[in-house]
Amino acid sequence: MTQETIPATIPTDLLQKAEMLINPTVRAAMTMNTWKGNPEVSAYDIAQALIPQIEAVNNGDRERTEAMLVAQAYTLDELFNQLARRASNMKSLKQFELDLRLALKAQSQCRATLETLAAIKNPPVIYAKQANISNGHQQINNGTPATHAGNCKIPPNELLEAHYGSEALDTGTTGAASGENPAMAAVEQFDRGADTRRQGDNVTERL
Repeated sequence: MTQETIPATIPTDLLQKAEMLINPTVRAAMTMNTWKGNPEVSAYDIAQALIPQIEAVNNGDRERTEAMLVAQAYTLDELFNQLARRASNMKSLKQFELDLRLALKAQSQCRATLETLAAIKNPPVIYAKQANISNGHQQINNGTPATHAGNCKIPPNELLEAHYGSEALDTGTTGAASGENPAMAAVEQFDRGADTRRQGDNVTERL
């Protein structure tokens, strides 16, 4: 069909039929009508029965939905037991594996149905951690102490300044050797003696 043959507007009767065909209630009724066992019940009758059930769910009434899930769980459990018993009587390994695989699938669907029912009855609670974001580039998360660059203090260099009591250490004078580390004190005295000798040699050379 080319673009020239496509009508600009769809006739009202065809549009209504198309909307009816994509209606979820009508589609479900047509599917159920295919599998129904009573020929006296039409797809229209099924759709009319589904409409109030859907409206009840939309209004917050989940009683029928919960009953349906419970019934499906029992049906799936029955399928599991029937297939498991039939698999135990199979002599062929291929048929045994097929029946047992179907039985386990029915068991898995039964478990999923019960989990869905439990989630409907007791919805999970989600805790979201709040984040306060300012207009600038700063982000503060609740429960985490914030660090500001303006409040950061740089500690003084303890190697450049040492205090003993209330007086500052004069680095230009020779201090007494500490009793805590006599080996280091001896090395210091040796280095100072060597420096004195080197200074004397330099003076001699200049003279």
